[in-house]
This record gives sequence, structure tokens and C-alpha cells, in this order.
Amino acid sequence: MDATATIEDRMRAAMGDLTRAERQLASHILTHYPVAALGSITELARASGVSNPTVVRLCQKLGFKGYPDYQHALRSEVEAMLVSPLAKHDRWAGGVPDTHILNRFADAVVANLQATLGQIDHAEFDAAAALLADPGRRVFAMGGRITHAMAEYFVTLMKNVRPNVTLLSGMSNTWPPALLDMAAGDVLVVFDIRRYENSVLQLTEMAVEQGAEVVLVTDRWMSPAAAHARHVLACHIEAPSAWDSTVSLLVLVETLLASVQDRTWEVTEGRLKRLEALYARSRFFRRHR
Repeated sequence: MDATATIEDRMRAAMGDLTRAERQLASHILTHYPVAALGSITELARASGVSNPTVVRLCQKLGFKGYPDYQHALRSEVEAMLVSPLAKHDRWAGGVPDTHILNRFADAVVANLQATLGQIDHAEFDAAAALLADPGRRVFAMGGRITHAMAEYFVTLMKNVRPNVTLLSGMSNTWPPALLDMAAGDVLVVFDIRRYENSVLQLTEMAVEQGAEVVLVTDRWMSPAAAHARHVLACHIEAPSAWDSTVSLLVLVETLLASVQDRTWEVTEGRLKRLEALYARSRFFRRHR
């Protein structure tokens, strides 16, 4: 077995050799990776609908002595993933191939896109798009320190597609008034990638208490907010930089927008025509001469 392979990689590679119960367990872990396997063995077995011995057998098939050994390795991987920009830079700087940064960065971004689009379940994506297209639901969006820009971009364009779309501030003193307007069935789109922020989790929990449905856009290591999300869309984000790349998140956002637009075109077309008329009246855009 490749010593550099992650636990996630090893689990996916072993799928074909697992029993039905072990596959059921592995699928549950991968769907909620890595959060599902950070609790007790009893909690994991109950959540995945298998027995404790099944958990132990899967761990052994992956090359571990048992669940404690597996969980220790998983926690070590998670700790390595939640690194600061300084540590991340040092890791990428070691053993860098002798090619230009443009090539190295492009290779990483393209690989992220391929991995992201290859692992997202189409049914999950379509279900999230259907929620966002439902005219009976208001849509709210928020992000963290880095991902707030992604939430703002999402809201800016989604406002053109459909009505009742609101960007939530990262300032906690603005949440209570926003939550007053959040009703059961409304949708909260959450953007949260490592290092996961307590404020994002807190607002997610409060929104769920209001009855909101959460669509989470996160990385492949899963924000803690995943425990409260109805739909989770995980992206690959690693890049040869002190910071992670959000390109795959951007592509996912634009694809979601396109899907919602297709579902709501009868309404969206009229909104866009009215919007263009308002832009023309206000002379918002410069004319080419």
C-alpha cells in the first residue's frame, strides 16, 4: 500500500474488497469525512447502521491494529490539514520541482477541479439546486474570513436570477435581526474551508434552530457545519501557496447559478430584462465609441 496515501485514499481504494456492511460503513465515513470517525466507535457504528466489530474489521483491512490506531492516524492527518499559512508555505516549499510557479499552480488548480467535479454526487448537486430554485424559499448566504467573498459573489449573481436573496454579515451583532426573517424551509448557503471558523458554525446552528435548510460548500476534510447541513458539496483546494485555492469553489458556485437559472428561466428572463432597463436608465455602464 502507498505509504503516502491518505486514509481517505486508502478507504476508496479498498472498496472493492469490502463486505456489504464494511462498504456501508466506509460510504458513511467518506460522505461525512472526517467528522464521522472522530467520535467513539459506538457512535460511528450506530450512525452508519453497522456493528462495532464491523468498524474494527474495516480498520484492520485498512492496515490499522484497530479503531484507536485508525482514529489516532486520522486525527494526525486532520491536524496536519488545519495548518497556518506559514506552515503550509514551508510544506509546499520543500522539494519543489524546477518549473515555473505558473505551471505548478495551474497543475494544482486543474487537479483540484477534476477531483472536485469527479467526486460530487450529481443527485446531491441537483437537490441543492432545486432548493435554491424554489420560489417559496428565501435564500441566505454567509462565509468566513476568506470565503465571505465567495458568498458575496454568489449573492450578487443570485439576486439577478431570483428574488429574496440575502447576504449575511460576518458580524455577530447583525445575526439576530437576520434570523428574525429566517423561516422554516428557507435556505442558508454556507461557505467554510479550513481553518474552520467558530462563527460560521454558530450561525449555522442558529439557522437550523429556525428551521432553515443548509447547503454547505466546504473542502474535502469537511467543516464542522456539515453535521447540520442537508446538502454538502466538498471541493479540493490545495495549492502551492501559503493559502488554499478557491477556484474549485468558484466553479461550483457558477455551476449552481447556471442550474438554478435553467430551472427558473421564465422568472429569471423577466428579471434580467427589467434589470437591463434599469441599468440603461441610470447609464450605469460606459458606452464604447
